[in-house]
Amino acid sequence: MDIARQLHDYRERVERGLATLLPPAQLRPRRLHEAMRYSLQAGGKRLRPTLVLASAELWGSKHDALPAAVALECIHTYSLVHDDLPCMDNDDLRRGRPTAHRQFDEATALLAGDALLTFAFQLLARHYRNHSTLCTALLTEFAEAAGSEHLIGGQMEDLLAEKKSTVTAEELDYIHLHKTAAIITAAFVTGGLCGGASETDLAQLRLTGRRVGLAFQIIDDVLDATADTATLGKTAGKDARADKTTYVKLHGLDASRQHARTQSDAAIASLAQLPGETNFLRTLIEQMVSRTH
Repeated sequence: MDIARQLHDYRERVERGLATLLPPAQLRPRRLHEAMRYSLQAGGKRLRPTLVLASAELWGSKHDALPAAVALECIHTYSLVHDDLPCMDNDDLRRGRPTAHRQFDEATALLAGDALLTFAFQLLARHYRNHSTLCTALLTEFAEAAGSEHLIGGQMEDLLAEKKSTVTAEELDYIHLHKTAAIITAAFVTGGLCGGASETDLAQLRLTGRRVGLAFQIIDDVLDATADTATLGKTAGKDARADKTTYVKLHGLDASRQHARTQSDAAIASLAQLPGETNFLRTLIEQMVSRTH
């Protein structure tokens, strides 16, 4: 199977999982569930759930990884909904269409984000409760990645950095590693847990995820400075207009691209230490660094 077809198949599995595992849009309160589905079904790369599914298959998918993949996409989407709110980035466009607070209203968007975060843990508990060790490990991984020391903490540091005239390279790496890389790392580790990976292999997956996550966010900074809104599906040039410190602002375009390449090469080297057929994941990592949107 070629890589493009494999990626398509993973995404199709994720879309089917979202359609079947989420609460129905007509479920009371209808407006809340419509907003949850609106935000989740807006499309997107489905990178994180794809990483879950592909990582699990390195060990033959001992347990069904789809509910965990969908749960992680719920957490990622909740973070986007909240990032876009007027009190945060105040953005009007996400994944090529109006942000949740523009389509509905600010209060509904806030509650939809809250509900997506909570639903991720409901989904894990419902689908893995008969496998107590796995369920505990997944709940722990998600709680750590989404908590105050990682995703939310990275967002807090990001907001604080906007109020500073100078941000160091160390501070920017902290933001990227916690705000973005934590959830990408969780995707690799979640797949490993569902696949039945050893502790040694889980550590290797964690290292791979950190490197991929940093490379991914650096390229996001590059694209914000070089791509247009139609291509990105979100407002382009926003960082520069806000005078926000990014990799491009600190290091320039060429150095940023080179650093992303260094991180992705290191991630591929880590990936090579794992068992199973890693060609798809290796190619996906390479495409992440060369992507245009």
